[in-house]
Amino acid sequence: MVFDFARRTALVGVGLTLCLPSAHGEILKYTDLDGHVYYTDRPMKGSYYELVWRSGPDPTKTHFSAKSYLRNRSTFTPLIDATAEQLRLRPELLHAVVQAESAYDPDAYSNAGAVGLMQLMPATAKRYGVSNSWDPKENVDGGARYLRDLLERYERDVSLALAAYNAGESAVEKYGNKVPPFPETRRYVKKVLANLDRNIKEQ
Repeated sequence: MVFDFARRTALVGVGLTLCLPSAHGEILKYTDLDGHVYYTDRPMKGSYYELVWRSGPDPTKTHFSAKSYLRNRSTFTPLIDATAEQLRLRPELLHAVVQAESAYDPDAYSNAGAVGLMQLMPATAKRYGVSNSWDPKENVDGGARYLRDLLERYERDVSLALAAYNAGESAVEKYGNKVPPFPETRRYVKKVLANLDRNIKEQ
């Protein structure tokens, strides 16, 4: 299945639903020579794609469609942009975090208890006065304020702020204010930075 994001009217294939217990789902992005952007779960041989989203370690709990991804992105972009402006964050960065954390799914939930668009942990939600983490506005506000505080704490070092967002501030401190050597955290930082670079280029 391929979505032409530039034309929006071209839809090839059937709806994508990730529910097979033996497979991990992915959403990949492809830009052709004419600048048209496509989203697909089935890369064509010989083509270069960018990974936009991959399902979690338990795909049986993940039901994701490319159509929902694009719809949710359109729905929550005004909220994310407004929050970024209010908190003086780069909207491209806030979007990059949301893309990596939840792929714009407000109902995203992890086995660790992280919730919503920015995958707020209960302790973080409490710290920032978020009473309902399932509410997109509260979720984005709490997560964005946490990200802003991390950027200030690490003197605008985006990699360190992202590492702390993923692994916690104590983990960053433990390893001498460097990105911890956790494979998951390093993959996360790399993914968000790639999202950020892509978002900037799309402006």
